[in-house]
Amino acid sequence: MSLIVLGVDPGSRVTGYGLVGERQECLYHLDSGQINLPGRLPQSQRLLRIYQRLTELLELQPPGALAVEEVFLARNVQSALKLGQVRGVVMLAAAQAGVPVFEYSPLVLKKAVVGYGQASKDQVKMMVEQLLGQTVTNHNAADALALSICHLFHDRQQRLISDQSPV
Repeated sequence: MSLIVLGVDPGSRVTGYGLVGERQECLYHLDSGQINLPGRLPQSQRLLRIYQRLTELLELQPPGALAVEEVFLARNVQSALKLGQVRGVVMLAAAQAGVPVFEYSPLVLKKAVVGYGQASKDQVKMMVEQLLGQTVTNHNAADALALSICHLFHDRQQRLISDQSPV
């Protein structure tokens, strides 16, 4: 059985995405990149571009799940609001495609992928590259791929637990 997960690292200027599959406990890279959003665009147009690209990704390679980072505390209220809007668009695109959404905190993500909750972005990127056997070009894509991997690891753990449950 193969499971595909789309990870999304939401941002109002750059949104990363990463599609990872798992077959027989082996991870494989399907697609990754970033959606670049020019600062001169109004926020509504940025949200539309994110929505359109995610919808395209969800149609081209339908995943069994979408993983996104939980909201974290931001120092700037405006940045937090814009990030919340991006997360809303991500969740809307997934819901319209019938794809369940799973949220992970940065701490859980880093522990799952690197084994250390305070890992740096460089450490996360390096571990993603090692796990997938591939060079990742930017941190946004690396974070999105890490979200996919985190979900696949958590899903695998849940399946093992349910397989061991007494009938």
